[in-house]
Amino acid sequence: MARARQERAEITRQAILNGAATAFDLSGFEGTSLSDVVKHAGVTKGALYFHFPSKEALARTLMDEQFQVSERVPAVENPGLQTVIDLTHQMAHGLRTDVRIRAGIRLVIEFGSFTHPDPTPYDAWIDICRSCLTPAQQRGDIHPSLDVRDLSTLLVGAFTGIQVTSHVRTRREDLHTRVTDLWNFLLPTIVPPQRITRFHPTGTPETAPPSPTH
Repeated sequence: MARARQERAEITRQAILNGAATAFDLSGFEGTSLSDVVKHAGVTKGALYFHFPSKEALARTLMDEQFQVSERVPAVENPGLQTVIDLTHQMAHGLRTDVRIRAGIRLVIEFGSFTHPDPTPYDAWIDICRSCLTPAQQRGDIHPSLDVRDLSTLLVGAFTGIQVTSHVRTRREDLHTRVTDLWNFLLPTIVPPQRITRFHPTGTPETAPPSPTH
């Protein structure tokens, strides 16, 4: 009986997060009310408050979820530059197909604005990139003169701008193409010429999500 209650509670919690993601994706943090969340989730306000004490708690949970796309990084035997390339395409795929990732990223951008300045999510992504690019540089895949922290900061900023521009211009239909453009222009600058053929700007063929044809 207790297990059944736990399962029902988890189903309700996921429904609330799905409803909140839909609402935040449509209207952003300021434009979403808890009544909107309840409407999209199909639950009562009592159920919502049982799982989440506030709208900000919902937003923080969805922002934290964006890092699930990087959960495989510690399991990669030799994380490196291709790992980061693949992560950008995995995030692009998530933004195009998963409302919870879209909502999380929108909230990160809103909370990182002048109204709600919070660099934490960006710093976390920069650290993830650096943890992959540092061994890549040690193996000779990145020019030794480059500062890996600065490169990681550039990549996170570039991806953020690219996905926002893609959202505004094409509803992210061209996002994989634009991410591939980023790597096609960047790789010759950061990788020694004799090693550049090791890397796939479109993502590793075995793991990259399908990209739209343009």
